Amino acid sequence: MTLPTPAPRAARVATATAFGLQGLFLAALLTQLPQFKDRFGFDDSTIVIAVVLVSLVAGVGSVLAEYVATRTSSKTTLRAGLFVIAGAGAGIAFAPSTAAFFTGFAVYGIGLGMVDAATNMQAVAIQHRYGRSILSSFHAVWSVGAIVGALYVSACSALEVSLPVSIFGAALAVAAGTLLIGPRLLAVGPEPEAATSAAPLAIPLRPFLALGAAMALFFAIDFSVGNWSALYLKDLLLASASTAALAVAAYQTAGLVSRLTGDFWVRRHGEIAVVRVGSAIAALGLIVVIAAQSPTVAIIGFLIVGLGAPVVAPLCFSAAGRLAPPDQTDAVIARLNLFNYAGTLIGGAIVGAVAAVSDLRIGFVLPLLFAVTLFLLAPAFRPDRVRRDTDSAELSSVVD
Repeated sequence: MTLPTPAPRAARVATATAFGLQGLFLAALLTQLPQFKDRFGFDDSTIVIAVVLVSLVAGVGSVLAEYVATRTSSKTTLRAGLFVIAGAGAGIAFAPSTAAFFTGFAVYGIGLGMVDAATNMQAVAIQHRYGRSILSSFHAVWSVGAIVGALYVSACSALEVSLPVSIFGAALAVAAGTLLIGPRLLAVGPEPEAATSAAPLAIPLRPFLALGAAMALFFAIDFSVGNWSALYLKDLLLASASTAALAVAAYQTAGLVSRLTGDFWVRRHGEIAVVRVGSAIAALGLIVVIAAQSPTVAIIGFLIVGLGAPVVAPLCFSAAGRLAPPDQTDAVIARLNLFNYAGTLIGGAIVGAVAAVSDLRIGFVLPLLFAVTLFLLAPAFRPDRVRRDTDSAELSSVVD
């Protein structure tokens, strides 16, 4: 391990801020979907369509991030993505019609995918320069940003700030933050001759797919808790609306603790052990949730899930960063990020479909199975993996 120079230290602060801005605006937007529902007269299914639209279009944004980063730099990609989010936020804030609202949401999805990919490109590059595990700390700042975004919306509501003004204020914060951090981001990119070529990616395919599966499984768990926990408490355990909201609060708070301490545990015990323990803790929490007969017990269960699962996502990016050749790291990170949105669709759609034909207690059995599968996938995070020709394949032929 070598001491980082001032440039990586400044880039670390700038990239962490980008993670925070991403979390802040996402929370500010999603927590006000009920107000948009009332403003445009949407029903619940329309709101679900809007959320699914963002997930689908974000995948396009991640592909776009790969294209831009491999021809310019992840620094340029991240700044562009943040400005797209800010612009889309302003459009959503003052959308005069349903068509304009959905157009703004689609553009936001593009920016979301670009920023998700580019922030992790920057984080992996900075971690390589630090020579030790620091990636979980970036995702912890995302959690802080999401908490700040939720508190911002709460304050706006208490002060009777209008919906357009509150959303525009959050978008303005993203734009201002981007201008501030842009020059401090890490300037890494392809060599000039490589920037115009499109060489196929050749990496160990099976380990990459295992990491992708782990990424999808975590986000399926995460989205299941975010989408269905409050409804589970309210409909099955007869909790009040205010009590039901504590399930997500407990999960997110515990997730922040998990990510703040994740790098320490990785440096002490290694990634495989951390993934195994984290997934086992998440499985235990989901067992508590499924067995719960009172809102209090269920909230404790969701808190336990948060202590274990959220550390998995940064470790997926970290492992993929080691798996890729140095000149193809950004492309591999962007493609791994696609599994993020597959997981959100699974968590939002499949769990809901199971609940529709039975109930949410049965529905939460699926995230439990996801956590068990994560435990089995832990060897994919082995840090000393050797790239073998027999394991290699052109990744572009699989993903493209």
